[in-house]
Amino acid sequence: MSKKVYLPLVLLMTLSLILGACAPTAAPPAPAPVAVQATKVPEPTKAPEPTKPPEPTPEPAPDAQALFAALVDALPADKGFGSVSAAKLNEELAGKAPFLLDVREAAEIEKDGYIEGAVHIPVREVLKNLDKLPAQDQPIVVYCASGHRGGIVMAALRLLGYTNVRNLGGGLGAWKKAELPVVTGSMPAAPKAGAAPKIDSQALFDMLDKFISGLPDGFYSVKADKLAEALTGKDAPVLIDVRTQAEWDKDGYIEGATLIPFNDFFNSLDKLPAKDAAVVVYCGSGHRGGILMMAMRLMGFTNVTNLAGGLGGWKTAKMPVAGVTDWNAIWGEFIGQLSPDKSFYSIKADKLNEALADKPPFLVDVREAAEVEKDGYIEGAVHIPIRDLLKNLDKLPAQDQPIVIYCASGHRGGLAMAALRLLGYTDVVNLNGGLGAWKKLELPVVTGIPEAAAAGEAPKVDEARLSALDAFLSALPDGFYTIKPADLNADLTKFTILDVRTPEEFTNGHIEGAINIPINELFASLDKLPDKAASIIILCQSGHRGAVGMMALRMIGYTDIRNLGGGMNAWTAAELPVVK
Repeated sequence: MSKKVYLPLVLLMTLSLILGACAPTAAPPAPAPVAVQATKVPEPTKAPEPTKPPEPTPEPAPDAQALFAALVDALPADKGFGSVSAAKLNEELAGKAPFLLDVREAAEIEKDGYIEGAVHIPVREVLKNLDKLPAQDQPIVVYCASGHRGGIVMAALRLLGYTNVRNLGGGLGAWKKAELPVVTGSMPAAPKAGAAPKIDSQALFDMLDKFISGLPDGFYSVKADKLAEALTGKDAPVLIDVRTQAEWDKDGYIEGATLIPFNDFFNSLDKLPAKDAAVVVYCGSGHRGGILMMAMRLMGFTNVTNLAGGLGGWKTAKMPVAGVTDWNAIWGEFIGQLSPDKSFYSIKADKLNEALADKPPFLVDVREAAEVEKDGYIEGAVHIPIRDLLKNLDKLPAQDQPIVIYCASGHRGGLAMAALRLLGYTDVVNLNGGLGAWKKLELPVVTGIPEAAAAGEAPKVDEARLSALDAFLSALPDGFYTIKPADLNADLTKFTILDVRTPEEFTNGHIEGAINIPINELFASLDKLPDKAASIIILCQSGHRGAVGMMALRMIGYTDIRNLGGGMNAWTAAELPVVK
């Protein structure tokens, strides 16, 4: 190539390089597009929620059965089942007195008074006023009218941790019966508030308070007369006796009752009826019955009541008691009915003689065979010695037929008359003055021994009464518990003389130093007699009333009482001194 051509070419290439260096650099080819996932913008961080405390576990419902079973186990018989007697409480009040809590209504306090020093909180309000009570280990005695409400409150407080709470057995009624003092004309001082105790179980407190504050009128108790009426109805309640076996045997029971002793109760739940059945529980005074009534209701029994006053209240209302004979009540009623207008269930010799000529009564000679052989007998009489009389009821006529008993002076005849009447014979009288009075009027007697009495059918009588009366008559000693006037006069100062004639008879002449209590007032005046071991001579005009009174007093525990044979008639016949 010529220089002329080469040089321009070089210059051209140099210029291209210079211009290329000054020109902008060409962008590299764009890469293939890549799919990009959109990034989520994070939300602003929130402050953490405050941590909530866990919900408290609900307290389980109280197990009423277990709670009361444990309570009952802690109330043994030797500690009165958690009760205290009126006499014992009175002793304690004279020393370091317990806290006294009266749970009756205000109207009851205004009417019947209260025990001095008591604090008054009505039963329905007690658990709302625990701050008015002393500390849980301090002695507290609760009382109401009869023991029923007191038992309920005592149980509730013990379940809440009070360790020294007792109930006054029989309530204020027992206190007043013991003739202990009450304050009248005012109300107890208002209780002072202090610190309420710590209650371990709110659920238990709520259960007890709901029950007690909701007590209806009557407080789930029933009176004796209402129970007696219910027992004769079509839907009679189930009766549960919660006393001990010993009490059942000694004091009797209400007919138809089932015995479930207090301390065995929760081991015998299979003996209870359905929970909707009508049930009445009872004990001796109302204390134990109140506790178990409360337990049963809290266990779901819906129709349970407690017999107010217990068996004691039943007896006070003169309701029948099975299994035992209450001789105090029986003799009290019988003696109280003796009256002059019925000649004290006796007949004079002249009246008997008239009756024998007309429509003769059945005559029973209760003397010994030797006496009959020696002194004769009234024609037509049947001979059954006094000690054998009640073993031969089949030899007597029907219980509504007229019967006349006689002996030598009227003493044994009085015993026989009383025994037969107490067994249901309604027309039995005693020959006043006995065969002696009959012969004194020169009325006829037959010598020898009467023919044996014909046997018939023995009547149906109360077996318990028959047993006790027969035991008394069968065991009569020689002399039949009489004393002769001369023997009494020889040692007059040794005896308490009890004259059971009328005030008019007493005024007309009596033995010096004698106490006058008419026969029909005798059992209402037992407080005027000395103790049951004292030596007592009882007397009347002829021996009839004295015999009845002697028998009655011996059968209730007087151990040294005798009847003046022939009465004041024999005393004056012996020309012994008389005060007018």
